[in-house]
Amino acid sequence: MNAARVVARFLIVALAPACGLAAEPVAAPQVAASQAGWPRFLGPGGDGVAASAALPAELTPASRSWSVDLPGRGLSGVLVAGGRLVVTCSSGPEQSRLHVVCLDPADGRTLWHRQFRATGRTMCHQKTSVAAATPCTDGRRIFAAFSSNDVVCLDFDGNLLWLRGITSDYANVSNSLGMASSPVATDGAVVLQVENDSESYALGLDAATGANRWKIDRPKAANWTSPAVLRPDLVALQSKDGIDAVRVADGSVAWRYGDGASTIPSSCLHGGVLCVPSHGITALAVEAVEAGAEPKQLWRSNRLAPGTASPIAVGDMVLAISRGDVLTAGSLATGERLWQLRVEGPFSATPVSDGSRVACVNEKGLVQLVDVTGAEPKLVSSLDLADEILASPALADGGLYLRSNTKLYKVGH
Repeated sequence: MNAARVVARFLIVALAPACGLAAEPVAAPQVAASQAGWPRFLGPGGDGVAASAALPAELTPASRSWSVDLPGRGLSGVLVAGGRLVVTCSSGPEQSRLHVVCLDPADGRTLWHRQFRATGRTMCHQKTSVAAATPCTDGRRIFAAFSSNDVVCLDFDGNLLWLRGITSDYANVSNSLGMASSPVATDGAVVLQVENDSESYALGLDAATGANRWKIDRPKAANWTSPAVLRPDLVALQSKDGIDAVRVADGSVAWRYGDGASTIPSSCLHGGVLCVPSHGITALAVEAVEAGAEPKQLWRSNRLAPGTASPIAVGDMVLAISRGDVLTAGSLATGERLWQLRVEGPFSATPVSDGSRVACVNEKGLVQLVDVTGAEPKLVSSLDLADEILASPALADGGLYLRSNTKLYKVGH
């Protein structure tokens, strides 16, 4: 599909008359890398850590800085970049109204709010939402994907640059539980996994126009995992079959790991090691894999098996929350189990860390702060927000940002 058709198709369905769509989109000013505090799912490094930010030393009722009401439901995490917070929502009886909301990190006031109408299927499990994928940025543009397989591109002032209703091009791209894979933006492209048990594929969209760079077939199975950026020109796509390392330029496969992987928790990357939820966790050395070869397996441990939440990597450790609500640390070098700590669950949200402490947020809104600097972990304190939180938090700009189906919270100052 060419760029003109992309824009023309969606002028009909956009419910954002104030977006200021121009014939030739004008990109917003570049956001410096230092300002992109939480630019995608799993944060700036793809490992769940924001080393330049800091979690509160202790959680108390006074740690709650502000909370604001949101215009709809959502499981998507918060994007933090350019001195702005961006979150997506869906509303209406069939969740067919799609929202992209931008807020001020200082006080939570709305800076702009854009609305669109879903063009694809909005069916999903009652626990999830059409707004399930965390938005991402390339430093110039904001990319928001929805379970209806609508993709919206805006600049940092909220001006609409392009939209894609992927179902219009590929009809059989949904599952009855809902889609949830979060996109990544890298090397001039937006990479999306649109995987289900019917027409299953991944797309590389041109970041400037939304037109296809490439489309590749993927294993036919419902899959909620998100791509991992291995380096700017290479992304890892996870599926039930394993990992495909795909070149961003043309969608060709550079290498494969073919021993299976989870379709719920995603892989995390740290120091050239990709921690894959496969047979527990399997650690792969991915920095210098020859084309067509399989990456070197560093270790495998079924003692580190994650539940719903994705693993993260903090310093020389990989951390995972099990289905039994146990936070487990393993050595990133060897996979040896270092310690375990029972935390209060259940968990859907992936934890985040500042490098020394970890924030684990359960489905009931209990934020648990764990110090991981010693030989044994220490549960420092907790804060009960008394709200259902399924979305993974973001850590940046002096705060921990958490969203529920009704509110957005800032913890910290």
